[in-house]
Amino acid sequence: MTQTGLPAYSTANWNQPPHNRHSFRHMSALFNTTSIRRSNGQASAFEYAIEDLGQLTYPVSQGETRTLQYFLDSTYTDAFIVVQDGIIITERYFNDMGADTPHLLNSVSKSFVGMLAGIAVDDGLLDAGSLVSDYLPELANSAFRDTTVQAALDMTAGVAYSEDYDRREDDFWHEAAVVGWRPDLQTATSPRSLLAYCQQRIHTEQQENEHFHYRTVLTNLCTAVIERAVNQPFGEFFSQRLWQPMGTEFDANVVVDAVGLPYMGAGMSACARDLARFGELLRNDGFYNDQQIVPATWVRDTRLGNDHVRGLFAASEYGGLLPDGHYRNQVWADPSAEEIMCIGIHGQSIYVDRAKALVCVKLSSHPYPTDLALYGATYRALRALASQR
Repeated sequence: MTQTGLPAYSTANWNQPPHNRHSFRHMSALFNTTSIRRSNGQASAFEYAIEDLGQLTYPVSQGETRTLQYFLDSTYTDAFIVVQDGIIITERYFNDMGADTPHLLNSVSKSFVGMLAGIAVDDGLLDAGSLVSDYLPELANSAFRDTTVQAALDMTAGVAYSEDYDRREDDFWHEAAVVGWRPDLQTATSPRSLLAYCQQRIHTEQQENEHFHYRTVLTNLCTAVIERAVNQPFGEFFSQRLWQPMGTEFDANVVVDAVGLPYMGAGMSACARDLARFGELLRNDGFYNDQQIVPATWVRDTRLGNDHVRGLFAASEYGGLLPDGHYRNQVWADPSAEEIMCIGIHGQSIYVDRAKALVCVKLSSHPYPTDLALYGATYRALRALASQR
């Protein structure tokens, strides 16, 4: 411990246990960030009807059950909000979190990119069927030369890129090094921007739209495409067209590269109640705060998918985890169960059950990125909670 009583974390160990329990709440103190500004007007209001859900149960192994309180206590919970029919029925904070504390979202960040793409398409500024190189001609000779915007949004592009968070020298971490997340991987010849990193990707691992393969580089690519298409800094577009219209209470922030492009693949931090607002927007097909913020057709297409994306998803390593599900526009969905999910490593979740008009937000600081036992407990608990409402 330091003399101030705070953990001795740094950019070298910030995402390792136990330091991540603190650093996930202080990303802007560690890295360069840009603010996603809240509205200057009044925040959209939630009604409250608080209930004690702690004794609800969820299944664990061999027919055993545990209480929701046990779940919250045993899964490194930092914030937990449950909204039903637009009314907050549970709001709890742990680990020195509060309603006004921003928390790292990891890959939950991606889902905001997917919805902003829909807004840009509706504005007539972005064509999801066009090549990304139509917007970023500097990628014409890269692995993205035949990639469409939609393929990037759906994680079906051809680029070769590995995403194994437990491998310290994985492609994911080399890209994250661009924004300072892994200073030990930076060298004199390392790319200094996320777009430069994309330019250096010259190899493909599949034909376009041949397989679903989850790759963070594709989200950062989409961020650059949107910024170029709307001819406006991505953070400003995000704030003006999505964050402010939702009537958010607090600024969000996103880690940026050296030229100011937000690292939307994993680098956004936000407060839990504002994430519940985003969950409500998804639940209501893009309508929230008395306005249609994201086109309804875009959100419906996201949650319903199509035979192509369902087939690719079923054939992937994720098919057994979500048998009737798919990945579309940077969002996970299971239309048969009317579920929509935004998921991030270390235990970040926005879970939407449209049939029960339910939105759950869980922010966590799991010790390790992909602890399958903790993730399994999370989705068993959230689904059990929905089933008991």
